[in-house]
Amino acid sequence: MTEMDQNWYAPEIATFGDRLTAAREAAGMTQESLSKRLGVKKSTLRSWEEDLSEPRANRLSMLAGLLNVSMMWLINGEGEGIENPDAETIPADLTEIILEIREMRAELHGKAEKLAVMEKRLRNLMVAPQS
Repeated sequence: MTEMDQNWYAPEIATFGDRLTAAREAAGMTQESLSKRLGVKKSTLRSWEEDLSEPRANRLSMLAGLLNVSMMWLINGEGEGIENPDAETIPADLTEIILEIREMRAELHGKAEKLAVMEKRLRNLMVAPQS
């Protein structure tokens, strides 16, 4: 896959917070203006963008409407969302670093899932009757 084909907002690459921030910026809104329109504190919106918490379904629906993206796109990067950033406006060295960071994030996510499976297996072995 080339840089131009890269889905910058795919679930294995971007988080909910990444997509929310990108959609807000694409809509030309500040955190303050969006939080006021949603009826939440700016710190609440900031925690969503930083992936420290997630909005409830009613706020998620409002976000999607205000930002002109689908709820599914906000959640997992699939469906109607915003376009990838214009690769020509981002310097090549920055694009390379961003792609490497995203690749590392995907690898770490995969390792975390594998670790969770191994932990579950270990717990099951610990509680299983010994023969």
